[in-house]
Amino acid sequence: MNIVILDAYTLSPGDLSWEQFEKLGECSIYDRTASDEVVERAKDAEILFTNKTPLSKHTIRELTKLKYIGVLATGYNIVDVNAAREQNIVVTNVPTYGTDSVSQMTIAHILNLTNRVAHHSGSVRDGKWSASKDWCYWDYPLIELRDLILGIIGFGRIGQAVAKLALAFGMKVIFYDPHITSKPMQNVNSVQLNQLFKMSDVISLHCPLGEETEKVVNRERLSMMKRTAFLINTSRGPLIDEEVLAESLNSGKISGAGLDVLSAEPPPEDNPLLKAKNCYITPHNSWATKASRIRLMNAVIDNLKSYLRSEPKNVVNP
Repeated sequence: MNIVILDAYTLSPGDLSWEQFEKLGECSIYDRTASDEVVERAKDAEILFTNKTPLSKHTIRELTKLKYIGVLATGYNIVDVNAAREQNIVVTNVPTYGTDSVSQMTIAHILNLTNRVAHHSGSVRDGKWSASKDWCYWDYPLIELRDLILGIIGFGRIGQAVAKLALAFGMKVIFYDPHITSKPMQNVNSVQLNQLFKMSDVISLHCPLGEETEKVVNRERLSMMKRTAFLINTSRGPLIDEEVLAESLNSGKISGAGLDVLSAEPPPEDNPLLKAKNCYITPHNSWATKASRIRLMNAVIDNLKSYLRSEPKNVVNP
């Protein structure tokens, strides 16, 4: 069996082993693969793995030996699943692996904005504390989380994990999720979307990207937010109208943002959020703790072994 891994580096930059895959067949592992290299590298593949390398209809039709595509992630929009179905190619993903890591990063962004950790650490490095007349200082109001309202948009696994952490800090939690009809946990309340934007001190996005959610954070809804409020996004970049968010931050219409995702990744240098006021951006690495990546790799190999037993699971193109 011929196995090809197109973009292994993100999942394992050297700290995880691909040995389990190598035991199952002849295995070719590439750190990165450009779009125009896919067909040549995968022309003999029966099993193909990708993380963010696109597999278009044209590419899939060129790979005549291919039987299985494993996505090394949850999102699978980089694969033309309809073309794969037409070729009788099974496509799988990993729906759960990063809940703890992503929820942890969400809280880290909230704490950074309320305690101004990055800012004050930078000011100490720049010598401000050494030159201070006082034994301590702060450049921004330091904010306690207790009794602040956290509004969560999308209340699936990650949204609920964030809610549990927020409740431990004494926050009040509200959520919007049109797919949830009953109360999923204690001490949280469901509200309408516009109500959430108006009520929340912190808004955190945890919904999938689709026609209904693209630019769910737009000019109208940003104008509903409190001037003291913060926006967090560890979900998908296109959920936010980035130009309007940058305007809102620079004009002080909201107080800050913590983002782990952007609409284009890596971002172009002219993305307005890169220089927006009180905007802290991490490079889409909320999922990437070692523990999370180990879970992901184990789930990927489990998907493959299930397929080889003729018991495929986590199939996204049935």
